[in-house]
Amino acid sequence: MLIRTDEARTINTDSRLACTLAAVAGALNTAAFEIVGFFSANMTGNVSSLSDHLAKANLQAGVFFLSLVGLFIAGATCATLIVNAGRRRGIRTIYAVNIFIEGVALMALGAVESWLMPAASGVLLILSLSFLMGLQNAVVTRISNARVRTTHVSGTATDIGIELAMLFDVLRRKASPKEAPLYLERPGLHFFTVTAFLVGGIAGIGMFHLLSYKFLILVGLGLVYLAVLTIVKNKLSPRPPVSP
Repeated sequence: MLIRTDEARTINTDSRLACTLAAVAGALNTAAFEIVGFFSANMTGNVSSLSDHLAKANLQAGVFFLSLVGLFIAGATCATLIVNAGRRRGIRTIYAVNIFIEGVALMALGAVESWLMPAASGVLLILSLSFLMGLQNAVVTRISNARVRTTHVSGTATDIGIELAMLFDVLRRKASPKEAPLYLERPGLHFFTVTAFLVGGIAGIGMFHLLSYKFLILVGLGLVYLAVLTIVKNKLSPRPPVSP
């Protein structure tokens, strides 16, 4: 699910990607909300908070929310540059490399928060997660051609509504029935994404209360395992013969 691109991707591949990484994003977002009171990947809410603070001349708070937005964009930018460089070199596992980076960063963040206990731990957490959610969102968007979103559900909920409306038009014979299978598959994909985000959020709260910041290490280990497994499987998979 972290190798196939373009036409090689199937609805099952996208569903596994969506369920896995949406659960991760849900866990990280809800845990961040539990700690600091707002979400690391909710750029709509963060930009709204930025405008509110700027309108009230709360410059310090405004700079903070501006930093959240900027770091999310920076994460997406870094991921895209890495993907572009990897694709130019024909590195099929370049998407897995990005997820490996995210996993290692989460483990490092968990270690810092657990044992070094920085003075502004909540600030470090939310800023770091904004960057990592931007990175993850860019990876998923690029590999799925924007069919899958994992760090937020607004766009996914919109897609569910669109696909249901299109299916309704097919049933009313207002649209071609040839597209019906597609309209039946996509709402399922989006529903699984939202459900995984929800379940991941519930698990994230539970893990945080059980393990405190060490839960970041656990999530990071899971992502590292997923990335390494993908890279190893790619190396062991047979290559098609090269034509003379």
